[in-house]
Amino acid sequence: MEYLYAAVLGLLQGITEFLPVSSSGHLSLFQNIFNAEGPDNLFNVLLHFATLLAVCVFYRRDIAEMVAEFFRAVRDLVSPRHRSEKVPAARRLVVMILLGTLPLVVVLPFKDMVEGLGASTLFIGCALLVTGLLLFASDRFARGQKTERSMTVADALFIGCGQALAVVPGLSRSGTTITAGIARGLARPFAVRFSFLLSLPAVLGATLLELLDVVRGGAATSLNGAQLALGMAVAAASGYFAIAFIKRLADRGKFGGFAYYCWAAGLVAIVASFLT
Repeated sequence: MEYLYAAVLGLLQGITEFLPVSSSGHLSLFQNIFNAEGPDNLFNVLLHFATLLAVCVFYRRDIAEMVAEFFRAVRDLVSPRHRSEKVPAARRLVVMILLGTLPLVVVLPFKDMVEGLGASTLFIGCALLVTGLLLFASDRFARGQKTERSMTVADALFIGCGQALAVVPGLSRSGTTITAGIARGLARPFAVRFSFLLSLPAVLGATLLELLDVVRGGAATSLNGAQLALGMAVAAASGYFAIAFIKRLADRGKFGGFAYYCWAAGLVAIVASFLT
């Protein structure tokens, strides 16, 4: 039974982390409606790490280029003679991701209070309805042309504010940031790419904070090593295919189709809140 439990939670984490349906909202609904236990602290950290690996594998070329450009930028600061007049696209992308991560610092002090909202099935249901509205709007914005070469500081900060807002349970991080990018005129494929690359420092930071909680409270878990590994493998694999699926949908302008699912899930959650 523990193997099934680990696989189900891994699948739930992997799919909902990247599909625009809110992973935190679905996990909270799973716990609230079925009176089930969520992953313990250690398993939760490992599942988030697995989804982080999925992004790293899918966007491995982008990440390799950004890491290389980061060190080239440091070199240019130390030795200006190497500096080029034209800033490489990968370097601009690094800067934009760093800028887009800044708004998260503002909400960090309120982390525990915001996560506490996940205990309310009614609140999550309403947040899912809002997520649906954002997704519905995303397909109706004009198609933009901006990429990492042409997006502005204001674009990065606007998308970053969307990511910060999406820490609220029931609001989808990918849905909010991709919609924000499309609204600011980013080309749809780049809006998806930027959203998932922007998630790297956010997920890494959240994972490290959770890891600190695990260290302070003890790393006890009811699952054995094989069960933990199974959950991580399922989360990583399902996350990888979820990213590919979202990319394909956004390219075709059908990203907003998830709005109907979010509205249905939100209504179910609202009804369930009055029955439980």
